[in-house]
Amino acid sequence: MNLDSRIYVAGHRGLVGSAIVRALELQGYRNLVTRTSQELDLRERDRVERFFSSEGIEYVFLAAAKVGGIIANRDYPADFIRDNLLIQNNIIDLSYRYGVKKLLFLGSTCIYPKLAPQPMKEEYLMTGALEPTNEPYAVAKIAGITMCQSYNRQYGTRFISAMPTNLYGPNDNYDLETSHVLPALLRKIHEAKETGQREVEIWGTGQPKREFLYADDLADACLFLMKHYEENSIVNIGCGEDVSIRELAESIASAVGYDGSFVYNASKPDGTPRKLVDVSKLTALGWKPSISLEQGLARTYEHYLESQQIYSKSVGGSI
Repeated sequence: MNLDSRIYVAGHRGLVGSAIVRALELQGYRNLVTRTSQELDLRERDRVERFFSSEGIEYVFLAAAKVGGIIANRDYPADFIRDNLLIQNNIIDLSYRYGVKKLLFLGSTCIYPKLAPQPMKEEYLMTGALEPTNEPYAVAKIAGITMCQSYNRQYGTRFISAMPTNLYGPNDNYDLETSHVLPALLRKIHEAKETGQREVEIWGTGQPKREFLYADDLADACLFLMKHYEENSIVNIGCGEDVSIRELAESIASAVGYDGSFVYNASKPDGTPRKLVDVSKLTALGWKPSISLEQGLARTYEHYLESQQIYSKSVGGSI
């Protein structure tokens, strides 16, 4: 990519897309193309085609997706598979048809089998049953990977696929019904601190282990791959270390300044027992993360407080 290349970041207001925009701007890229979901519904083929036909897009970061935690995946499985298939089918196919030079498709580590050996290597894809709580989303992402690989083989495109681990950071979703575990815990612990609540309930046993990568580290990896990676096989993006949900809650409490206790509701689902990706492939290419979990949580909580202040002012101003 040149600094004046026409670059489209799909999903630029989300956790991942906004981090990619920040990384591109920081490195001097000045010809970025973005659209909000109100301006361009990526599920609507005709509108997406008009966009590609008129914008002269050269590079695409496909970070747009319908995402959510266990509750959202449980309650809206049809929405997750339908919307994600529509979004990625439109963007991948039209990127080919309108001559995009290179596309990066962002998947998820939920593509790997529920009981995959740990850490999860790229070759474990399609070797076992998926985690039932997010299977529709995972199937859609697997379809996106296969679509990129198939277009590369048939049409000679340069469409690469990266599988990031669990992400967090600025512009995350803190809705308790649709968010992932880290932002949900951060909000619950913050609200417990603010209200003087001495206990916080956490779903599950607290024993499952998860890996967490700060969004700006992911964005840096995405730019690295767009510049240096050309293989048809997928590549994992992560930090190579994991923590239990119990340890995560304690780390968030430290960042928030909460000194209460946690109650674990074992009647609620734990999800996959462990999710740690093997990052040796990416490390061998020459990339590694730079932001620790402690640093990332501190930054995330700072952004969360800022977003709450903005929300409070906007609500106050509208009364």
